Amino acid sequence: MNIDAAFAPAAAAVAEGRIPGAALGVVAADGRRWVRHAGLAAIEPGPEPLTEDHWFDLASVSKVIATTVMILRLADEGRLDLDAPLTSAIPDLRQYDVAGAYERTLTFRDCLAHRTRLPAVEPIYTYGDDPARLRAFVLQREWRQREDPVYSDINFILLGIAIERITGAPLGEWALGEGLSYGPPPGPAVATERCSWRGRVLRGEVHDENCAAMGGQTGHAGLFGTVAGVLGFARGLLDGSGASPAMLEAIRTPQYAHRTCGWERKFPDWSGGQACSAETIGHTGFTGTGLWVDFARGVAWTLLTNRVHPTRHRDSGIFALRPATGDAVIAAWDAG
Repeated sequence: MNIDAAFAPAAAAVAEGRIPGAALGVVAADGRRWVRHAGLAAIEPGPEPLTEDHWFDLASVSKVIATTVMILRLADEGRLDLDAPLTSAIPDLRQYDVAGAYERTLTFRDCLAHRTRLPAVEPIYTYGDDPARLRAFVLQREWRQREDPVYSDINFILLGIAIERITGAPLGEWALGEGLSYGPPPGPAVATERCSWRGRVLRGEVHDENCAAMGGQTGHAGLFGTVAGVLGFARGLLDGSGASPAMLEAIRTPQYAHRTCGWERKFPDWSGGQACSAETIGHTGFTGTGLWVDFARGVAWTLLTNRVHPTRHRDSGIFALRPATGDAVIAAWDAG
């Protein structure tokens, strides 16, 4: 395939100064790979060219590469039931309101599919920086309930705590593929934001404030990856080497609206563009990352950027760039 044509939208965004740097990786089910990158890994404190070896803060892509996989593998092993309540792993969830707490009714599947009424995000980091205390805060807080379900970091923070309880180990002790790691990564990292809370440009430390305050390894964020690492994970989904049949069914089958267990499926105006097949799943990350897998075509692609560098408070064009890239990838793939 013509990887330069697929990379053209991202290359233009870099050339126009809308994002500092971008890397696009494409992988086929048979293992063929194509990678292009352009721009800078950092602008501040000084310019540094982006390379294929740089590690990106994957942000919410952590939810699908790490947490969703962990939960589904534990289910495969019979160590949890997706339709059991979270309290089967976290009995002390809202332990002071056993009879009436909404959170005690939530199942693992509810949280995976964002089929809860928990809030999208809360500034948990403003309540302290002791990881154990903040986990206790998350478990005992009476969360404001939304009228309708919404994509929620709280869902996956709870799933991360459940994994820790079931395994007796932090998330970082899970065996991840090469090129994937909870931070700080073992190689050069792209810069993210000049953080007003931490008073510095972040590089090799997690961007998400709540994840950072909770120790850097949580169910909703914290994973770093290289282009090769993300593509290796994606190929494992395409050829079945990285997921059991039950896991693949869970991540491909709609659970609520356009959501599966962990992922989104193609829907109008979604991040993966409209040229991909209906059998495509994807997920994005706040820092400017994303991964999409088209099972019908047997191809997956990842777009990794540092669009929040040096600040999130500007229009990077990422919401238009992602679908444009998806459409360009599929056009190049179909052209052969």
